[in-house]
Amino acid sequence: MASEKKEVPFDGTREQEQELIKVIDELKHEKGCLMPIMQKAQNIYGYLPIEVQTIISDGLGVPLEKIYGVATFYSQFSLTPMGKHKISVCLGTACYIKGAGDIYNKLMDILGIVGGECTADGLFSLEACRCVGACGLAPVMIIDDDVHGRITVDDVEGIVNNYREV
Repeated sequence: MASEKKEVPFDGTREQEQELIKVIDELKHEKGCLMPIMQKAQNIYGYLPIEVQTIISDGLGVPLEKIYGVATFYSQFSLTPMGKHKISVCLGTACYIKGAGDIYNKLMDILGIVGGECTADGLFSLEACRCVGACGLAPVMIIDDDVHGRITVDDVEGIVNNYREV
């Protein structure tokens, strides 16, 4: 099982930076522009690493600490890259009792990452979530918009491999 988070190097392009600077320039004089700029930045880059937060901070003249505070307060923002396929494992009570913790651990082993990370190839990101309202299908794993219910640890690798080929 992966035990510590891996640093993912920032790989933003000059084109992305120019697009973000254009967004900042267009919106910076509007009241309450920080959230829309951060949302657009996340759309451009897929997440908000410190490098992107710094561009926003410099462009708006807002302290980096404020940008970071907003980024970490709102769940819509991610400080780490997201994979092409987003895997969530429900760790709500019904799912947990039926083995979701073991499924989550198996995913960390298979993918070589811990929760909140993205695989080096950018294919998968993994997160735990609370009740998704599918208790009758416990334990539940969601990949993108696909709900996989009543799965076992032995099912996990086959399910994940189906998404490697897509």
